[in-house]
Amino acid sequence: MKLATLSDGTRDGRLVIVSRDLARCVAVPEVARTLQAALDGWHRTAPALEALSGELNAGRLSDADPFDPAAAMAPLPRAYQWADGSAYVNHVELVRRARGATMPPEFWTDPLMYQGGSDRLLGARDDILLADEAWGIDFEAEVAVVTGDVPMAASPVDAAAAIRLLLLVNDVSLRNLIPAELAKGFGFVQSKPASAFSPVAATPDELGAAWRDGKVHLPLVSTLNGKVFGRPDAGVDMTFAFPRLIAHLARTRELGAGSIVGSGTVSNREAGGPGRPAAQGGVGYSCIAEQRVVETILAGKAATPFMRFGDRIRIDMQDAAGRSVFGAIDQVVRRHGG
Repeated sequence: MKLATLSDGTRDGRLVIVSRDLARCVAVPEVARTLQAALDGWHRTAPALEALSGELNAGRLSDADPFDPAAAMAPLPRAYQWADGSAYVNHVELVRRARGATMPPEFWTDPLMYQGGSDRLLGARDDILLADEAWGIDFEAEVAVVTGDVPMAASPVDAAAAIRLLLLVNDVSLRNLIPAELAKGFGFVQSKPASAFSPVAATPDELGAAWRDGKVHLPLVSTLNGKVFGRPDAGVDMTFAFPRLIAHLARTRELGAGSIVGSGTVSNREAGGPGRPAAQGGVGYSCIAEQRVVETILAGKAATPFMRFGDRIRIDMQDAAGRSVFGAIDQVVRRHGG
């Protein structure tokens, strides 16, 4: 089934079931008013939601309304936890290679992860509001999962059973603020503003054979100002599958239902080199920073600028039939207070 949250003037919005083709939706207050409430009682709510989803997809719900992605908030407008991994180690390796740093061998066996802010998560059509272009504004196209309750020290097998939903993420990064923050040795804060999420979250079964081994085996397409920037396959070169990422996060703590765990920037290797831009026939990149580091490796300096006010980023994932799975993230960078 597919679920979304529509704006209704409250912080947590109103839960709706969305049809498989993303055309229609229906509110289900008799089951759960919000997505968090549905997740809190998943063993009770999921069967009822699945039944109504079947009725909606069969066209048997007369009270269904057209689904407008522009009216959708993030599926979880605020979450108890948002933690983002770096599962595509190729991305990490390229970044370190560009600055002449060696790759610690443990990066291939122990996931990187940071704790993000989750008190306000952006909807797919919300503007990216920032005060200064000089901060190095970048998008990061990712896949994420939403979990149920996960016990401390859960195994990857236990973690896999706790995956409730899948969705897309734009994990906005301010690249020129990152070095000074990381130099303090205490992680990201100012360099990671609010992340945005796809209009719809889907249960893993909605992806059919594309969901296997804890990975989503579909291309993730990023379009910057109308031109394809990247189309790597999210199921390729994912060093740490989602169950492994969740188990890493839960090593020393319990995770509450509604925790969101991101994959990190989706990145594919290319035989014989560090990868080609989409404009040159390669799969391209899921963030500007990766294209810049490849330019640095090949030409000695970066040429592609970071995003400016007025730039538009669109992130989408389509199934084998060309249908959008989650709806597209489609954002414009605007000046805060402008």
